[in-house]
Amino acid sequence: MDSTQKRKSGINLPAGMSETSLRLETFSGSPLRGVSNLHSPRSMSPRTISNLSSPSKSASCSDRFIPCRSSSRLHTFGLIEKASPAKEGGGNEAYSRLLKSELFGSDFGYFSSPAGKGSPLSPSKNMLRFKTDHLGPNSPHSPSIFGHDVGFSSEASTPPKPPRKVSKTPHKVLDAPSLQDDFYLNLVDWSSQNVLAVGLGTCVYLWTATTSKVTKLCDLGPTDSVCSVHWTREGSYISIGTSLGQVQVWDGTQCKRVRTMGGHQTRTGVLAWSSRILSSGSRDRNILQHDLRVPNDFVSKLLGHKSEVCGLKWSHDDRELASGGNDNQLLVWNQHSQQQPVLKLTEHTAAVKAIAWSPHQSGLLASGGGTADRCIRFWNTTNGNQLNSVDTGSQVCNLAWSKNVNELVSTHGYSQNQIMVWKYPSMAKVATLTGHSLRVLYLAMSPDGQTIVTGAGDETLRFWNVFPSMKTPAPVNDTGVWSLGRTHIR
Repeated sequence: MDSTQKRKSGINLPAGMSETSLRLETFSGSPLRGVSNLHSPRSMSPRTISNLSSPSKSASCSDRFIPCRSSSRLHTFGLIEKASPAKEGGGNEAYSRLLKSELFGSDFGYFSSPAGKGSPLSPSKNMLRFKTDHLGPNSPHSPSIFGHDVGFSSEASTPPKPPRKVSKTPHKVLDAPSLQDDFYLNLVDWSSQNVLAVGLGTCVYLWTATTSKVTKLCDLGPTDSVCSVHWTREGSYISIGTSLGQVQVWDGTQCKRVRTMGGHQTRTGVLAWSSRILSSGSRDRNILQHDLRVPNDFVSKLLGHKSEVCGLKWSHDDRELASGGNDNQLLVWNQHSQQQPVLKLTEHTAAVKAIAWSPHQSGLLASGGGTADRCIRFWNTTNGNQLNSVDTGSQVCNLAWSKNVNELVSTHGYSQNQIMVWKYPSMAKVATLTGHSLRVLYLAMSPDGQTIVTGAGDETLRFWNVFPSMKTPAPVNDTGVWSLGRTHIR
């Protein structure tokens, strides 16, 4: 009975299936017009039949139109090889090439690399990513958006940090008449209480940054002159070295002399305070250690230099004292070996005045040589090794390390009279500042670490904003309104 019904309908039905289970639905108003034609077995292609016969796949009735595959330059796109999960072993590569040839034409297999690497051919300008294209992470076509970063290194995915801009002009200039043009003197220092001390001839003047007020601290008289000035770390007291070899200590707030100490035979050109000890260097080649808590003029004498001592700096932890001299030597002393230096560094070929300890790394010391040397050298004082040497092209007069960032500033003399900001340890130049007409012999830094002041034999003091503020903001006193014109310090 069932076979008779099947013959009448003209359709061979499987066993257990009635003719009523076959329904032909008409899609009126469908955007895919003619979809009902897909139900005709005669119009079905083999690929369509295989899709309909698979119970695990849903039929997709969409396609795209490509007029000419050979002119689309599909080989220029960076297609990514993905291993088929169902294929294992050496057949996977051949299967991928065959699949690409079927999908993109026979010429595609010639241009694409079997390993999926970039083609050496020059890419055309299409809207998608090419093999040789390098897109930044913020690009709307960045590969990270599509979930893969093939062909991109970690360096390429991170954009280079733009260089920090430093103003090329000073924001303030002070006239400093009688500021001596002498390489071996140290006549400018900036206290932690934001007061600048300057030695001009026989006098010392104090300039308060918050109010721009100028105060005359002292006058040594016609038979003496100022050779060096240096504030204590607390900023209350200032020491003064004189041409007669004296070391005087003054109260900066009361403008009163507290102590006068002798011991040197001739001028005292450099001073350095630790937490408790005041060190002084002289043309007599000696370094004296002064302690204000005892009545003696000095408590010890350091002998090691064969010529005038012109550079002197204590490390930040007070453990080591570095001294530079006109004998081209850089010596390092510690508290336990005061008779002989623990390090004798003789690589410089000119006088060593510029000395700076790194506030970021213990035992890292920078030094600069004079006209015949012109180099900034870096030392590991733990073992005495020289870490690096950079030829600056001119006499190095001063060095100062930024406490806010790992950078340092150097001032120079013959022949360019420039100020240079360096990034450590790469020693890449951040900025080169010019403006002084004579060698830049004096350098000091503001207590917030952002501004430096430079002095020269052209009798001017120039203020430059060279360093950024600290990453963690610290309470800093208001510096007041900076005058943009030129004023006088006395």
